[in-house]
Amino acid sequence: MRNRLIQQVERYVADYTNSDGNSEQEEKIQRKLQLFSKRQAEIVKVEAKGKINSIHNKELGKDVFYDVHYKFLIKQGTHLYMEEEVESRYALFQKNYLGQDIEISKLGEENKEILEEEVLDNVEERSNYQYDRLRAVQYAEKWWNSYNPVYKKFDVDCTNYISQCLHAGNAPMRGYPNRSKGWWMRNNNWSYSWTVANSLRWYIPSSKVGLRGKEVNSPEELKLGDVICYDFQGDGRYDHTTIVTAKDAKGMPLVNAHTTNSRMRYWNYEDSTAYTDNIKYKFFTIVDDR
Repeated sequence: MRNRLIQQVERYVADYTNSDGNSEQEEKIQRKLQLFSKRQAEIVKVEAKGKINSIHNKELGKDVFYDVHYKFLIKQGTHLYMEEEVESRYALFQKNYLGQDIEISKLGEENKEILEEEVLDNVEERSNYQYDRLRAVQYAEKWWNSYNPVYKKFDVDCTNYISQCLHAGNAPMRGYPNRSKGWWMRNNNWSYSWTVANSLRWYIPSSKVGLRGKEVNSPEELKLGDVICYDFQGDGRYDHTTIVTAKDAKGMPLVNAHTTNSRMRYWNYEDSTAYTDNIKYKFFTIVDDR
């Protein structure tokens, strides 16, 4: 079974190299290649490694939850950088044959792994601060593909991760214990704005003290440590949040994210299977008390 999974991961690498995979993988590859073509960039090298997280025995086979960690060496003019992404997948083996292999994000909730939750406690509350962009980015880089055990973790972890990055940058929590007010995680509880993408999207520009931000018109205006919010369907409800951790050769943001764990991914997510032509973005630069 492990050898079959290894062969599957090797096939993913070959698919990216030859652009000749299964329908699911082919769509993802084509999106990424089209995005790089628009940016006058190219994928120089692809690596992928698989890691089995858990195996569950069933009457007729085994459920396997595993990750595929991609590394893309990107060349844009004379500029080289490494983009990384971790795709969480589910595989069903029946009599040692691979019967199904799919991204976990496309499964029903009843089939997903239950993530162990941790507790964040005794956080001092304050309102004034100076945002440390370097520390926020350092945190984003340290935990982009893992989970800080001090905090709770979630199946859909994107906004929780961004909130942690902002807090690492010295943004103060406030509002405990009212879940609908402020921005906080404490005593095995948390505000909606800490964990829900749509709530954080509205909280940042409306907050008057503590963590707050100003909307800007274009991604070029963002600085390291700033935030992008994504409404994939264009229906007014925002689904995803990322943090700017670098800029490419043309000064466009590269972002880190959780759920599909990503590092230095191009900001617009055109290579994502969640992307639609109706997508809307909000660009927020974080402001402080200086």
